Amino acid sequence: MEFKLNELTGNDDVTVISHAVWTVDPDAKVNVDVSTTTVEVDSWLMPEEFLVAFDDAGYEVKITRS
Repeated sequence: MEFKLNELTGNDDVTVISHAVWTVDPDAKVNVDVSTTTVEVDSWLMPEEFLVAFDDAGYEVKITRS
């Protein structure tokens, strides 16, 4: 699944985003592409289940691929 970030907030975005995803699914594989502001998540969960974690971490996202 893929998410599009509205914007990045600082230098530690990759770490913060990864930890936010792992709070939902500790086994998820996370790839943050800073240049395109996209996050790919490999998880068995539904994409909607990650939206609260992104919001809690301070990021506005939309699901671009399920």
